[in-house]
Amino acid sequence: MPGLTLHKAGPGLTVQDLGRPGWKAQGLSTGGAADPLAVLEAAALLGTAPNHAVIEMMGFGGTFSVSEGTYFALTGAVMQADIDGVAVPHNTTHFLPAGAKLTIGGVSKGVYGYLALAGGITTTPIMDSRATHLTAGIGKLLAAGDTLPIGADPARMPVPVNLPTDDRFSGGVLRVMPGPQTSSFSDQTLAAFAETTFRRNPRGNRQGIRLDYDGKGFGTQGGLTLVSDLIVPGDIQMTGDGVPYILLAECQTIGGYPRIGSVVPADLPKVAQAAPGTAFRFRFLSVAEADATATNQAAQLHQLKERCAPVLRDPHDIADLLGYQLISGATRGDDLERP
Repeated sequence: MPGLTLHKAGPGLTVQDLGRPGWKAQGLSTGGAADPLAVLEAAALLGTAPNHAVIEMMGFGGTFSVSEGTYFALTGAVMQADIDGVAVPHNTTHFLPAGAKLTIGGVSKGVYGYLALAGGITTTPIMDSRATHLTAGIGKLLAAGDTLPIGADPARMPVPVNLPTDDRFSGGVLRVMPGPQTSSFSDQTLAAFAETTFRRNPRGNRQGIRLDYDGKGFGTQGGLTLVSDLIVPGDIQMTGDGVPYILLAECQTIGGYPRIGSVVPADLPKVAQAAPGTAFRFRFLSVAEADATATNQAAQLHQLKERCAPVLRDPHDIADLLGYQLISGATRGDDLERP
């Protein structure tokens, strides 16, 4: 079976896919990639199923090699990368020959980068998913010396392709839908929340991030005491001292802090990819407006595939140029019919 070997590994490498939906009643959150859009981008680039497992890299990558050549793509956070010293562009398909060294360095934009292989990571599924869920004790951090099974590259791609993407590394406006406790905050508090500029605190992980701001805290009316209830990624929990936390993929399933609202799923990649210091503002939507932002994964993948385009390359830079069918036929030169 083909394998991917880690010769060096950054501190936050895990195997991820789109997670484990349907287990919240048993106390297990969906988990999966912190930036699921990056997993769909990889599937669009490589022409693979969206549930293929990938390697998630938080802040820094590592050095990798494969036992059998395969196509791959790097999505999510922009990370410096090369194959045996030759630079590898982001959001583009590339071929990694057997034995060559793929080196992925630190991020230049974003937080979570993804290494996706054409055959996917084929570790044994647990509860129908290969996703590592560290808080639940499923899987582990990857380390130098690990070798992971990978699927065979189903078919070599005729030409490299690139996927232009919108910027999701610079913060900006996050759209928020009302939640069960939104009405527990006064109109003045909600207005102040929408007018405040927040900054991503260095404290944060796959469970969620803390936001810093200037001014007094955002409390509920009358010091509301709540019974713990269901929470989901995107929920904005307000601690007792009025500090907001936005929950992410590996959050717990229930909580008792009041929630001022919930970031719509379409904007969560901005939250996951926000480096410390990134600035955010919030804009409240009605439930109907929030519903209008929803797109299922199949539709997202279709839209991403439509945006993929062939990469134009200089023939001088194509190492395997002679392996391509450059003409459709050949003649002796003297066999053309004369008038």
